[in-house]
Parts: sequence; C-alpha cells; structure tokens
Amino acid sequence: MRTFALFSAVVFAAVPVVAQAPVRVPLTVEKIYAHGPLIGTPPDDLTWSPDGQHLTYLDGGQLVDIDPGSGKPHVMVSRQKVASVQGNSSEQDRDHRSRYGMADYIWAPDSKHLLFDSNGRLWMYDLRNGTGVEVAFSGQASGDDPKFSPNGENISFVRGHGLAVVHLKDPGTPTITVAGAPNEATLNGEVDWVYEEELDVRSNYFWSPDSKALAFLQTNEAEVPVYPLTDWLPTHATVALQRYPNAGDPNPSVRVGVVSAQGGGKPVWIKLPIASGQDYIPRFGWADRRTLWVETLTRDHKKRTIYFADAATGAAQRALELTDDKFFDENYSVNVGEGSIVLVQWGDGHNHIYRYSYDVDHPGEAKLGKQLTTGDFDVSEVYRVDHAKKMVYYASNEGSVLEQQIWQVSFDGEHKQLSAGAGHHEANFAPTSAAYSDKYSSRLQPPTMQLCSDGKCEAFWSTRATEPYGLRQPEMLEVKAQDGSTLYATLLLPAGTTSAASVPLIVNPYGGPGAPLVMDKWVDALLFDTLLTEHGFAVLHADNRGTGMRGQAFAQAAYRNFGPVQMEDQLTVIDAALAKYPQLDAKRLGWWGWSWGGTFTLYAMTHSDRFRAGVSVAPVTDWRNYDAVYTERYMGLPTEESKNYRDFSVVNSASKLHGRLLLVHGTGDDNVHMENSVQFVQKLIEAQKPYDLQLYPRKTHSIQGPDVRTHLYTRILAHFEQYLMPVGE
Repeated sequence: MRTFALFSAVVFAAVPVVAQAPVRVPLTVEKIYAHGPLIGTPPDDLTWSPDGQHLTYLDGGQLVDIDPGSGKPHVMVSRQKVASVQGNSSEQDRDHRSRYGMADYIWAPDSKHLLFDSNGRLWMYDLRNGTGVEVAFSGQASGDDPKFSPNGENISFVRGHGLAVVHLKDPGTPTITVAGAPNEATLNGEVDWVYEEELDVRSNYFWSPDSKALAFLQTNEAEVPVYPLTDWLPTHATVALQRYPNAGDPNPSVRVGVVSAQGGGKPVWIKLPIASGQDYIPRFGWADRRTLWVETLTRDHKKRTIYFADAATGAAQRALELTDDKFFDENYSVNVGEGSIVLVQWGDGHNHIYRYSYDVDHPGEAKLGKQLTTGDFDVSEVYRVDHAKKMVYYASNEGSVLEQQIWQVSFDGEHKQLSAGAGHHEANFAPTSAAYSDKYSSRLQPPTMQLCSDGKCEAFWSTRATEPYGLRQPEMLEVKAQDGSTLYATLLLPAGTTSAASVPLIVNPYGGPGAPLVMDKWVDALLFDTLLTEHGFAVLHADNRGTGMRGQAFAQAAYRNFGPVQMEDQLTVIDAALAKYPQLDAKRLGWWGWSWGGTFTLYAMTHSDRFRAGVSVAPVTDWRNYDAVYTERYMGLPTEESKNYRDFSVVNSASKLHGRLLLVHGTGDDNVHMENSVQFVQKLIEAQKPYDLQLYPRKTHSIQGPDVRTHLYTRILAHFEQYLMPVGE
C-alpha cells in the first residue's frame, strides 16, 4: 500500500490536472415553462418605506427587507405572519396584479406599519409587535387601491365603485363613504379597463397634502359598449360584461372632483374645457393643499394640456399646452410642485426632459425654464424629481440605443450617469435620498438586483445560473431601411452551423409601437430561441420603424401605417440576413408573434408568399375591434380613415393566406377579444383555407400558467418542425 501511494503521488505530480468542461444541459419546453421561470422570478414589488430606511419585497410569501446602510437582506415578516393577513387571491386577481404591477401591501406614513389587502379585507400590521388588526372590509375583491392619508390618521379605498375612508383614530374606526357611485356605470376613483391598459393609470384618486380632502376622477361608462367575456367551463356557461370602447365608440365621460375626507358634502367639480365622452384625463394631482393640476389629452392625441384648478371653487386656468401633428409619445407622467412642472416630450425630435416654472403663490401660466436633457437619445422614464435639491433622476439610452442607463440631471442641465456596466438598468429611487435599487441585466446575463448609494452597489438578489444551458450571444445585424434609418436585429444560429448547411429561419418580431425588442437586456425568450436552435432552426428578431426609443420620426412611422412600413423593414432585414449567411434556407421561412406581433404574423402570411409556416397568438384581426385609446392614436377614427382600417385589418386579406397557420387565443382575453380570431377563422372557411386553431379556456391575453405555457410552446415547436424541417418540400 505504501509503495502504491508513492507511485500514485509521482504520477499525479508529473501529469497536469485538466479541468473537465461542464456538461451542457439540453433545453426542453418542460424545463423552460413547466415549473415556473427557469431562471427564477426577480422581485417586482420593491417598495421603499416613507422614511427611506427600508426597501422591501415579497419573496416566497415572506417579506424581505434590505438595509440601505449595508445592502444586506433579512426577513422582516415571516411567511406564516404574511399568510395570516394576506389570504389567498384568485388566479385572475394574481394575473391582474402581475400584469399591471399592483402592490400587495403598502407602507404607512410612520414607516412602522404595513397595510395588507386580503381579498377586500384590509389588515394593519404592526412591525413593532408583529400583530395584525383588520381595519376595514371593502366588500369586494382585492385591487381596491387602499391609501393612507399623509398624516396617517385615515385609510381610503374603493368600495362599490366609490370612495370610502376609515378614520383610524375615531372610536370603532368607522368607515364613511365620501364619494359614493350613483350607479353601476359610474366609477368614482376606480380605474376602468381602458385607462389602466392604454394610459398606464394605476390610481384615480389622491389625498390632499393636508389630509383634509381627496381629488378623484369620475368615470361615467354609461355610453361605452359592453363586450361579453364567456366562461364555457361550467355546465352552465357564465358571462361577464366588460365596458370596452372600440375604435370610434363613445369613450368614458370623465371629470375631476374634490370631496371632503369627513364625508357628507357634495363634490366640487373642476371646470375643464374637454369634450364629454371623447377626451382623456391621463394624470392629475395636488400642486399644493389648495390647488390641483390636471392633464388633459384630446381624443386625436394631438393636444396635451395642463391646467391649475382651485380645489374650493373648481375654477381652472391653463398652465401650458403641447401640440403634435401626428401623436404624442405614451409617456403622460407629469411631476408638479414647488414652482416646477417636469415632464418628458418630443420637443426636439427626441424624448427629453423639460422643466416649466410657475408662480407658487398664484399657480397659473407656466413658462419654459429649461430643456434639461439634449442629444441624439431618448429618455424612457423619470423616476423622481427632488425639488429641494433641484435634481431629476431618470433612465435613457444615451450612449447606446441598445442599452438603458440611470442618470441624474440638475435643474441647470448638468447631468451624469449613475449606473455602471453595459446593459439594461432599471431603478427604484428612495423617497428621501439618492439611494436606489438597480435591476441590471444584459443579453446573456439574467437580472441581478442591487442596492446603490453614494456610488457603491451591493447585490441582494440574483437569478439562477444559466451556464449549464450553453446560451450563446446572437449575431448583431445593422441594416439600412429605405429611408436611411438604421434597423437593429439579432440572429441566433444553431451551434456549429457552417455555410454548407441548410437552416430554416424563424422570424419573431413584435413590430408595433412600444419598447424595442433588440436591446442588450435579458429576455426569457432567449431560452425558447435557444431551444429552437437545438432543433435546427435559426431565429431572427428585428425592430422596424414604428417602435419606440429611436426618436420621434422613427416612432411616428406608424402614423396611419399599421403594416406596409413595418413589413418593408422586416423583409429588408430578412434579405440582409439571407445574403450574409448562406446557410439560411430562403425557401423555409417561418414567422410567429404575439398580440401586435400576432397581427403582424397574419399580415406577413397574407401579404407575402415567402413564409411556409406561422404562429399567431392573440392577434387583432380587425382594428375596429380594438380599443379606442390605442387604435385611434395611430389610425384615427374609422369614419375618417375607412380605407386604412380596411387595408390594415388582416381579416380583409384572409383569403390570400399562404403557408400553414396555427392560430392561438385565450377565451378570457379582455385585451384582444377572441372575436378577432373567430372572425378571421370565418374568412378562412369562406376562402377554403386550411388552418390550425388552439384555444385556452379562461386564459387572458398573457396565457399564463406553467401547464398552458408548456402546452403552447410545445405546439409552436411542433408546428415549425412539421412544416419547416422537411427539406425540399
């Protein structure tokens, strides 16, 4: 034994140790979707306490607190205690909250209490002794928008489509209705579907700074048509009626009211020169305890106005007005206070930050103080305006249109970058300091959460490792559009592909207005793209004209154009990819997309014969079926633009379908209604065109859930394997 040991030692000393390459784990649809997100789910409910001393989020049912001093996480409220006050929400409620980023809890102004909404029951949780007390019952499901008054002595919430207030310091904590809804079609302070979906509204009422009054938006939906959302799973089907204004339909009539928090009085209505049932009020709030500010938007999306209004009399005066020949960017957020109005607009051809000034003592006409940001880039979001320090914190793609960084700019226009590292950064700033959380990712690096302060960042959450799956950097393409614009694209080829190979290409754009897809940012779609390459496909993503964050002209290419310009750009990129990579087979092209991308799939397959197979998920097939706010922003009114509505609605070109189509829709889709797919199917039948149809009962626009996602992506993969993989057909 001793001799063997010596011999072994000599042998191992003489031969260098070679590290084994990690074993690559192949991806499957089940691995990606069947058990929740493969990389984990980053916290999306990060909430700062009012004093800025706590940054919290729910993780696995427990409330985690990040200490801003050390950046270290610890459990603030255990899973058992959270469960005792939070309750179980329905799948539909969870989907709604996730879709619109709604919080499951809120901080009290004293930073010592939390308020949980448990299916309409409001529980006050004391962090000092770990006990919860029920303080109110809204009488309806969660999502009723509870809020503390600034002094912490009251809690308001929506009940029965109206506003109620709990007076915490009064004996028995009575609940008083302060702005009851007169009928089922009227919402006082409650957010309706179209404002939530298309104007990004998350709340429609706000406390005055002195805690004595509430300002609220009254939404009268009496003239808005209803759409039946049918559930066919029960023995006796049920129908939920949704107020939904299609393009050209009457919009909700809106007005802003002010009501006493003590109840008993009639609202003071703000007198605004807007068209009832037509124009919008995207944002409003308090400039000071006596003055409201209200933003209005005309129905044609060409005039945006901000007013100051006297809360006691309702008299309003115009502060500033912005106009555009086509349409405004969708960023309607405004920050008003202490003599400044800060907003983002296309003033010089790019989305930049502007500060207007007004007389604090007599709020009225506002004058342009300064354009705070300038250059060939776009500001995507203003996170916080610090009036005391005269500083604005924001995100932009300055330096690279493929990245997003976090910045600060003073009221004098001096700016500097706060985030570090290439890629995509999203911030959540503390209310009392320059500390912020940074959600950072890049194309191959899943999100990492870090807490940053005074130039130093400490990671507190990260996703699961992706190294075992051998993810690869896609090829970057830059292609010139017909007007000279640069189009960015990524191409992911199967590993080890040579120029002698024959590889089918799947195109997967979104194409419609909104944030671009081609960015140095992690997207879960990379996992499915990688799976497709493992099955022998190449995958192409390209951002055409009409998408955002590339300046006004690039975005406004979508004005009165929902198909031709987008299709032209996609074909330009496809041809460039085919020319550069001879292994791509031009006779085996596929296309798939979701929502606008689903519509784009149908447009491509009915306006070109180049695509052998396509998958369209939740498409709009007739733009008259979609909501007024979104559709009219780009398309105008159906009565005035009837030709465009006819030409750009794919239901009218269904008879020209080429290739094999898989059409997918959730029967509970409250965004793009299932009638779109049904109407398209009818036209396919009339034209004797074959098709495949996949329905998902009760599922909404996102078709969420491990079981259905696994089923859906298995079908997508099988569809392309069936129709694209056989060579020579």
